[in-house]
Amino acid sequence: MSKPSPARYRTTNWSSYNGSLPKRGSLLIWVDKDMTWRAPRDGRCGRPAIFSDAAIQFCLSIKILFKLPLRQTAGMVSSLLKLAGLDWPVPDFSTLCRRQKNLAVQIPYRRAGGPLNLLVDSTGIKFLGDGEWQSRKHGVQGRRQWRKVHLAMDPATSDIRAVEFTPSRDGDSPVLPDLLGQIPEDEQIGTVTADGAYDTRRCHKAITDRQATPITPIRKNGRLWKDDCPAASARNETLRATRYYGRAFWKRWTGYHARSRIEARMRCLKSFGERIAARDPERQTAEIHIRIALMNRFNALGTAEIIRVA
Repeated sequence: MSKPSPARYRTTNWSSYNGSLPKRGSLLIWVDKDMTWRAPRDGRCGRPAIFSDAAIQFCLSIKILFKLPLRQTAGMVSSLLKLAGLDWPVPDFSTLCRRQKNLAVQIPYRRAGGPLNLLVDSTGIKFLGDGEWQSRKHGVQGRRQWRKVHLAMDPATSDIRAVEFTPSRDGDSPVLPDLLGQIPEDEQIGTVTADGAYDTRRCHKAITDRQATPITPIRKNGRLWKDDCPAASARNETLRATRYYGRAFWKRWTGYHARSRIEARMRCLKSFGERIAARDPERQTAEIHIRIALMNRFNALGTAEIIRVA
């Protein structure tokens, strides 16, 4: 019996996608001359802030994009502003460190037509401890610490629409309602695709409450739930379909394998570094959110549209 030939794919917008890639390396593409650089007066007591949140986010984006320490970040931002012909003051390293703790990062995203189909998954990222090579070569010198990043992605635009940053001890399923809560109420959610870790009553109820359809495989030891709510009814129908047609056919029929796309986005998240530089949770959260904002910004410049041809 001959082996089946491998699948073949083709990029349909290669010309525009190839033209967008050099833009990602442009230094001045991150400088918006219409940006509100100085903080507006808010009338509160105490010393007013000099720089706006947009200015701080811009500086920290340059830091993460080029993997710079804070002092070198201030020097590079100063050079970029001079190249852009802008006579703006530059925050020093202590201002950037202090403002990062309470920074509300603005994550840009694009909306596609029709209901929103979400792909959900999580990954771990280190912030303390030896690297992989050093651990293999010399053994683990101390306890390595890491946290979990939970993502919800729109496959139509490849943008990350929701993100949660939790301690490593937190599970995946309790975070799903918080991810769905970040989607505006006026935006319709069509499907939510996740792995078997999200096969819980809490997750199915959160998805059903948003009038969405869960695409979640039943755990191998899963049993029928008490049919006392719409979420349980939908989950039981999935279990019956899986038992009748088989798990492999159910995954192809529902399009579950599209979830691999969010795993690829996690690889993009770690391309900014295998670990995060900040040490306290608030600054770590801001750093992760800035990474997501950069990824969505790259997507807005242009992404490849790939179709299967064989």
